[in-house]
This record gives sequence, structure tokens and C-alpha cells, in this order.
Amino acid sequence: MLAIVAAAVFGFALLLDLLNSNLGAPDLFNWNTLVLIGLLCLALYLAGVGRGGTTSGGRWYRRR
Repeated sequence: MLAIVAAAVFGFALLLDLLNSNLGAPDLFNWNTLVLIGLLCLALYLAGVGRGGTTSGGRWYRRR
């Protein structure tokens, strides 16, 4: 889920950059801030935060 959020933030940052817009708040929504938010979401996703629960008892592998 966080990877989808990161992709959406990166897409929004790209649109703002291409349209040269700052949404009326240049210090709050500049593309640097949105890229950092996207990288944070991506790092949290890769760290395993926000991952959905598994149905196999909480383990991602099976023992023999």
C-alpha cells in the first residue's frame, strides 16, 4: 500500500514540476518536499511497515 502511495506522490510531484506550479504555497508543496515524502513511503514499504497480514500464521515461509 505504501508503494502505491509513493507512486502517487511521485506522479503528483512530476505533474507539479512539469506544469511549473507551486499550488500557492511554495514552501509547503514544492517538488523537493513531495519527493522526500515519496522516498519516505518507499523506504517504509521496503522496511516492511504497512504490509498486510499473512494467512499462514504470521510467517512468510513454511517449515518442512
